[in-house]
This record gives sequence, C-alpha cells and structure tokens, in this order.
Amino acid sequence: MPAEAREELLALKSGGQFVCTRSDGSIRPARASGEGFYAKDTRHLSELRLTVGGLQPVLLSSVMESGHHAVINATNPVLVDGGASVPQGTLNVRRTVLVADCLYYRVRVRSFHPQPVATVVEVSLAADFADVFEVRGVGRQTGGRLSPPTRDGDRLRFTYVAVDGQCRETLVELSPSPLRVRIDEDRVQVAWNVRLDAGEAIEMQLTVFPVPHGRRRTRPTLEQTAARLEATNADWVGGCARISTDNELFDRLIDASMRDLHALMMPVGGGVLPAAGIPWYVAPFGRDSLLSACEALMINPEVARGTLLVLAGLQADTDEDWRDAEPGKILHELRTGELARTGQIPHTPYYGTVDATPLFLMVAGSYYRWTLDRDTMARLRPALDAALDWIDEWGDRDGDGFVEYERRSPAGLRNHGWKDSEDAVVHADGSLAQGPIALVEVQGYVYEAKLRIADVYDALGDAPRAGRLRTEAAALRAAFNDAFWNPKEEFFALALDGRKDQVRSVTSNPAHCLYCGIVDDEKAPLVAERLMAPDMFSGWGIRTLSNSSPAYNPMSYHNGSVWPHDNAIAAAGLKRYGFDAATNRIAAGLFDVASGAHDFRLPELLCGFHRDGSRAIVAYPVACIPQSWAAAAPFMLLQALLGISAHASENTLTVDRPRLPDWLGAVEIRDLRIGHSTVSLAFRYSASGSTGFSLLEQQGNVRVTMSA
Repeated sequence: MPAEAREELLALKSGGQFVCTRSDGSIRPARASGEGFYAKDTRHLSELRLTVGGLQPVLLSSVMESGHHAVINATNPVLVDGGASVPQGTLNVRRTVLVADCLYYRVRVRSFHPQPVATVVEVSLAADFADVFEVRGVGRQTGGRLSPPTRDGDRLRFTYVAVDGQCRETLVELSPSPLRVRIDEDRVQVAWNVRLDAGEAIEMQLTVFPVPHGRRRTRPTLEQTAARLEATNADWVGGCARISTDNELFDRLIDASMRDLHALMMPVGGGVLPAAGIPWYVAPFGRDSLLSACEALMINPEVARGTLLVLAGLQADTDEDWRDAEPGKILHELRTGELARTGQIPHTPYYGTVDATPLFLMVAGSYYRWTLDRDTMARLRPALDAALDWIDEWGDRDGDGFVEYERRSPAGLRNHGWKDSEDAVVHADGSLAQGPIALVEVQGYVYEAKLRIADVYDALGDAPRAGRLRTEAAALRAAFNDAFWNPKEEFFALALDGRKDQVRSVTSNPAHCLYCGIVDDEKAPLVAERLMAPDMFSGWGIRTLSNSSPAYNPMSYHNGSVWPHDNAIAAAGLKRYGFDAATNRIAAGLFDVASGAHDFRLPELLCGFHRDGSRAIVAYPVACIPQSWAAAAPFMLLQALLGISAHASENTLTVDRPRLPDWLGAVEIRDLRIGHSTVSLAFRYSASGSTGFSLLEQQGNVRVTMSA
C-alpha cells in the first residue's frame, strides 16, 4: 500500500468521527494514506485543498492542541497583486481544525503588509464516500450511485446512494458567502475575494456535516463545541490517576498518551471503548480494545469496564463459518460501512480472533483486582460463563488442552493471533505453518484468564467453579512448559502446527507468557536472555521476529518490526520474573522512540532495523498514530518500573522492587484507585541505584506494602 509515513499526517478524532490530513491541513485526492473526513466507516470528504492567490501556502507550524483540535500556521508564497509583488511572509494564514460530530475548518488571513493587499482564497472540495476498506487499498468495490454536487445558497451538498439503498450525504456550510462556486463533475471550487489593509484580518469557515440519512441537526458554533470538548477532556483527565515526573520529555509522553487514549474512546451502542487506531481501525476491536484497557488499568479502570460491557453485548451466540463465529467468542472487529452492510466483508461483526476471548476473561479478572466491582462482574456473569465454555469446547476442538485456531471464513483472516498477517506464523525455515495452530501466547492468556477469573467466581459465590479453574490452570501450565519448550533454542516455540509440531521461530510472543506467569521459573532466565539478545533487541525495542530467521524483514508488519505495546507487555513480564534491568532497558528504548517522534507519541509500530547510534527511528509507512495500545503502553511501562500491583479483595496495593532508571529521577502518582480507596505515591531514584517511595496521601483504609 503506497503511502507516506504516518508522522507526516494529522489525525483528529471525537466520538465516531475522525479526520486525517497532511500536516498543512489539506486532504488530497487519489491517495492511499487514509486522508479524509470519516464517519461510520465512510469517507465523507476526500479532498480539501486551500490556495491563496492560486498558490499553496508555505507551512510554518502544525500543532495538535488536543486529540480533536489542531492549529496550523502558514504564510503566503510570493504573490502578484495587480502587477505589484507581495513578498513571501506578508500574510499569516492560520487554520483551525476541530472535529466533533462535524468538522470545523476555519481559515483566518491576516496582512502584515504596509500597503493594501488583494488576493483570492480558494478551497477545493470533493467527497467520494469510499468505504474505509477501499481506502486501505482493496480497490473500489462499492457499486452505488454518486450524484454531482449541488449548491443551495451557502450550502454545498454531496450525495451518494449505496447498493443497499442507504443514502449518505456530506453538507458543507460556507461562511461568509463566497464570491463564486464552480462545480466541476465531482469537485467543487469555492472562492473568496480578499482585500486587506495593514493589520486587517478576515475569517472564512467551512462546517462539514456527515449526514447518514439526509438529515442534519442544528450545530453549535466552533467556540461552543471547543468549550464542550475541553470540558469533556477535563472530566476524563480528572477521572484518571495523575502522573508527574522530573523529566519534562517523559511528562510530554504521558500527556500525549492521555490525550490520545481519550480521543480514541468511541461510543458503541450504549457504551464506550477504545477504538484501535486512526485511520484504519476506528472501530471496536476485541483484542486491541482489551489490551489497551489492560495497559490503562492503573490510570483509569473505567476503560476496562466500558470495554468489557460493550464486548459482552457483542459476544457471539451462533456457529457461523462466514464470520468465524462460535458461541461465546469475543469479536475481532465490527464495521458498519457499505462493504459490511452488503455482505462483501464478514465484519458484522467478524470473530476471527483466537485471543480476544481469553483476554476478555483476563481483563475482567484484572479489573476486579483493581476495583472490587462485584456488581459489574455479576452483570458480566453470563458472558464470562460463555467465554469459558468457548475456550474448553470450541477453542480446544481436539481436546489436547491447548486453544487452537483455523480460518473458516473464505473472506476471513488466515491468522487469528495479534500477529494476523498472512505470513506471520512461520517455521524456522521460513515456510508458512499450517493449521490448526496453537499460539504460544494464547496459552498464557488462557492460563492467566482462568486464575484471575477464579477470584471473580469466588466473589460471586461459586467456589467449586473457582477451584476447578485453578486446577485447570495448573494442568495447562505443566502441559505448556513441556509441549512448547524448544531445548535446542532454549526458548519457547511460536506455536504448535496442525500436526502438533513445534513452530520453532524465535519471536516476541513468549514474552507475553512471562507477563501471564505461565513460564516455569527455571526457564524464565533463558527466555529473558534471548529476548534481549542482539538478534531480538534492536536498541529501540524487542523485534517481533529474530533477525536470524529467513523470514525476517525489518520493514514487515509482523516479521521483524518493533511494536510498543508488545514491548510494554514484555517489560511487565520481565519485571514479574525479576529481570528489572531488562525492563528498564526496554523502557529506555521506547522513551527514545517517543522523544524523537512528532508530538511525543508512540507509533503503532516502527521498523526493526538495528539502532546504529542515531536517535532517528525508521518509521513504518502506514502505522496508525494515534493507536490505542501504543498510546496506553507508557502506563504499563511505568507500572512495571514501579512494581505496582493491586489486590483490592485483600485491600492491598503492593509496590514490588521499584527500579526507576537514572533518566527518571522522581515520579508522583496521585489518586490511584484501589477498590473504594485512593492513594498518592512518590518515588525517588537515588545515586546508589535504588528507588524509594513514600505515601503522600490516602483516602480509605487500603494498605500499601513494599517488597524490596
């Protein structure tokens, strides 16, 4: 898929709407980078280009004010005004872009020329109503009818009728009235004549409404909308634990992560959960939403609660090949665009994920450990029961004790783990593994899921079920360490294939097993050593695949790239088994990635080239930024560094071997929620290399304990 690096684009989102523009605020047609304004998986604006005097403004700065708001400053190139030359740098062209349930696009032009300046400001607009899957590169498959744009006074209308008869419209309101509007087939060009005296300014605004069924409500002004969204953002931040450090750059990373995670929250039915990422994955994703919620538990457990409730409501209750659905299974992805509605893709929802169901249970158990929210667990009980039944009956069809997957849908994914590329599960010789496939990390998820959800069943009064779950987990751990261990590599195999042969590629997947605690203690040092060996650790983070594999490609999606969320999980797993130095090394690498990135955001992934001393990463060209599990990764990393874990049923918060790195000398976390209590803690790094902590404030009777 040809595209620019995602760092060059601005991505703004609010609710279910988002816009992806170039850094100068423009949307240009016939590109596969994802540029456009979207609602309900449909691109409602595919072109938005601004010229001044017939020329593109010269970009000065492009700043994300929040996850929904950007300000772009530019100036004029050299202009000719009636034969006289207007020097570059005479006009300030300031664009304000704000996304709510509509798109506000305000242009202010101010003159700093001592003489009057006359010019033309022109905007070109188009709407192709492409399904987001088409934008991603699958080719135009929708077969609806795109009508020519129309004008009614100061309003433009773009209209599309899909194959299933559903109408989609884009309305654009113009203020003030333009001098002229020219409609050229599917494109509209709007022009304003501008005459400015010295110091004078003029504003023009386009308000773009995505209208699903030909209706539009009255919208508030840009200022009113901005105030409402800022208040909502303040409420979000106020509901999170507050993190501050002595490292300004790390604080900027935390602030960016807070902003992006909030921006990615999206309404689904009557609930809310984090969408996976912009621009390709603004939709409910089982695995992505659950892992993001897991990473964010320390700062805001409500993310997990919303995610669990939404996914429970979408849990499969039928056996259906087309959607890879089976009773009790948690969805992979839900789409509402034309390709889904007309049955060209199975995402209504699609259930081709082997890990979302155990992750659902794992996150439910972890959420309970932090909150002691028995009422929500009781509400989720039918979904928990169904998920456990799926693991035992559908996930383990051959009865060997391991959960496997194999594609059933002809339009579905070949691979159902988090590395779901076609070529992601490869043998050590580079050949593709054949299914059914039992992935190494999935067994870890099942193990941890059964242990953590057993606590919930105890709380719900079902001690016999809880006991059986713990017994099953113990049996799985013993079988796993025998079947998946590769003594030649002294590492765990990536998977067992359909013949129960080990898939012996060295990958990052076993790091997830450290996180879940399924690895035998005597094997953990060998796993840790290999994860941090040069063939796996690039200097920025752990690669998805060893660079000694014939399938290794540092520019691939899953076969050699570096993923922040994967590394955050690895860091937490290494911490669990006592490898604090490795945890800190991963944290340092990812911090350097963020420090060198625009707006201090972690990308979805980066290329896995070896770090050669430069601070410049090699960006993956179509990585989502923001992406929810990358945005939430710093919270899990910080939790690992500080050794924080919650046991609300025991009314305890544990701080186990806190080890701050030397570049992060002081951390304060305020308003950590544990059960019905809150605490605020301060951590300090000392010159001796040790880290101490103190209790700053406490509400409730939670006990804070420390392990050295």
